[in-house]
Amino acid sequence: MAAIDDFKANLIGGGARANQFRVTITPPSGIAIGLDVRRTSFLAKASNLPAQTIGEIEVPFRGRKIYMAGDREFADAWSVTFINDTDFMIRNAMERWSNGINDLAEGTGVVAPADYQTDLFVEQLDRDDTVLKSYIFRNAWPLTVAQIDLSTETTNEIEEFEVTWRYQHFEASGVNF
Repeated sequence: MAAIDDFKANLIGGGARANQFRVTITPPSGIAIGLDVRRTSFLAKASNLPAQTIGEIEVPFRGRKIYMAGDREFADAWSVTFINDTDFMIRNAMERWSNGINDLAEGTGVVAPADYQTDLFVEQLDRDDTVLKSYIFRNAWPLTVAQIDLSTETTNEIEEFEVTWRYQHFEASGVNF
């Protein structure tokens, strides 16, 4: 039977902490959105490390099903929850980015992916801000800028909103780089 000391000895660094992370949103090259990257990173309240799925190929063989590894899927979008401050800097930037892709009034926008897509980053940090693990979301853009709920009953809360990002693929430290 394992002792508590054995468990503690095998939990390297005391375990990774879910509240120790950094999100870096880099503006696209073809749309001026007015984003302060450092402040945006600071006001990112929640995010996630991406799930990974490898599809399967089902092959019928003599009354049984044999499964083979298929293609990797990047079907899940990535999301970040931001705290909204009174200058709406992040919210305005995300709305400008979306509007640059498809204008609210005219239905026009940039068409070259290099103009509206960019790389985004999430890093898992140690308590001293050392990067333990990082992910790069390649060629991403804001898919959804979520609503901000307003209510006279929420007197002790700061506004938050979520941005959901579509990306082509991601790379993970310790795996790709």
